Amino acid sequence: MDLEELEPRAKPAKPTDLAPFSVAELNDYIARLEAEIARARQAIAAKSNHRASADAFFKKTP
Repeated sequence: MDLEELEPRAKPAKPTDLAPFSVAELNDYIARLEAEIARARQAIAAKSNHRASADAFFKKTP
């Protein structure tokens, strides 16, 4: 069992109502979302690298 399976999953957030935002506010909102996406991608890369390192370390030799 993977330890990540034991972590509680966040409930999906309700979509933000974009109607009251101005164009500038929408551009700022997009920038914040893109920054969060980049942060999530970095976390994925770090976890993948960690996993690959662990797999290489514990690799069985014939």
